[in-house]
Amino acid sequence: MTGPTRPWAGLNTVAGAPDVSGVPAPSDPRAVAQARARARARARAQVAARRARAQRRARARALRRAALGRLLRRCAAVAGVLALTLTVSVALAGVRPETPAAASAPLELTAAATALRAELAGTAAAVLAGSTPDAPATSTDLALTAALAGLRAAPTSPDQQAVDDAARVAWQTRLADLAAAGIELPTAAAVAAGDLPEGLSPATDALGLMVPGVVEGVVGGRVVAVPTVEAALAVGTALASLGTPYVPGGTSPAGTDCTGLTATVWAGLGRAVGTTFAAQWSAGTVVPEGQWQPGDLVFGSHPDAGLDDVGVYVGAGEVVTASATAHQVAVLPAAPGAAAVRVTVPPAVPNTPPPSDGSTATVCGAAPVSAATGPVSPAWGGWANGQIPTSALCAIGAGHRLRCDAAAAYAGLAEAFQNAFHRPICITDSYRSLAAQVDAHERKPAITAVPGTSNHGWGLAVDLCGGVNGFDTPEHAWMARWAPTFGWTAPDWARAAGSNPEPWHWEYGSLA
Repeated sequence: MTGPTRPWAGLNTVAGAPDVSGVPAPSDPRAVAQARARARARARAQVAARRARAQRRARARALRRAALGRLLRRCAAVAGVLALTLTVSVALAGVRPETPAAASAPLELTAAATALRAELAGTAAAVLAGSTPDAPATSTDLALTAALAGLRAAPTSPDQQAVDDAARVAWQTRLADLAAAGIELPTAAAVAAGDLPEGLSPATDALGLMVPGVVEGVVGGRVVAVPTVEAALAVGTALASLGTPYVPGGTSPAGTDCTGLTATVWAGLGRAVGTTFAAQWSAGTVVPEGQWQPGDLVFGSHPDAGLDDVGVYVGAGEVVTASATAHQVAVLPAAPGAAAVRVTVPPAVPNTPPPSDGSTATVCGAAPVSAATGPVSPAWGGWANGQIPTSALCAIGAGHRLRCDAAAAYAGLAEAFQNAFHRPICITDSYRSLAAQVDAHERKPAITAVPGTSNHGWGLAVDLCGGVNGFDTPEHAWMARWAPTFGWTAPDWARAAGSNPEPWHWEYGSLA
């Protein structure tokens, strides 16, 4: 049987000679050209068909990704609502989790950040005790370092919370930009040795001189400073300490002062910087204000007092410090005329401290108080008694607020009480506005202070119930034994032998 005619058959044979297929070879050149044109057209059509199929598959993949993105965003919105609901429920219940989950990080990342914070705290405790850890805790994971900064330590007032959160977001955004640019943070040792990750180079100042301990990279077409691993973890640890109560001489999550905070932050990275202003001022190279970098120690000073405050620089002219005036660890502007040292760069020669005449002593932004001076004035913040805005106070449960350091201490006391009695502590009164003081005094003039003089009006006193409101009860005995460890005491006048016995009344600190 003779097969179908193939126009291209026998193109290489002599004209008129038989083709091996038995089909006569075309002798007309136009037929040859037409055959070739048809072959090319079919090839182009096949290529176009393949491209169309690829484009359809790409559009389908894009639609699936978009749908997945919408689903994830809906899930994130639902998760955010649930997290907010949980947070509000916790606040209303007056219970504070040990480590609330950071809203900006998945739960797994938050758990890893919490574990990292515990490791850093363990290293810090060892260093502060005089030991030298074999391998200090560290992390080069930018997402983990950002999640560390999102952890919280204790309640903060709404006003301060807004400032703290802005600093957190700015720092986390900076780390996210570095990660998106594919930048790897160098260690301080690598910077000192000049052994930098790809894409980084030593930073220089306006005169072309190298800036000690600082390197640069390119992010979004801009040259930016890149922190060392140690500086990034120092900032993260400081931000994770926000809300910790201010306690003179403290160096723990239960309470710290400004030198205690900075000592703990850097001790967690295996560096002993000391717990005094003088020791910390000598712990690194002095850097001019225009060259401050996150992680530097920034010192406040006064001509009369000399060095009197210190915090961890977090950028934008702000520091994290344990403030005696804010009564907690907070983000505050660096003091005018402040100076800084870079802990990751040892000083070539001993640093000369700022001058002072020693006529005034201030610590962490306020005059130090000695226990020998007796009760102290409860006034704070520049407000009048009973006229403190609720935005400057921290919630301790439904309808109750205290000054934030007192609130943090109360949360610890409430947790210990619940562990002892297997039920929440009972509270009837906390901060009392001037109007509430007037109302209470009109109803109970014999047992209430003159309006405008009550320590409730400073957000530093509570009235408790549930057994604490009786002198001869297990609950009151427990309070008398353990409440002082959390900073809460029964004033002399309110005790059983006092001038106006009130077993329910407890105050934060020794108040005048």
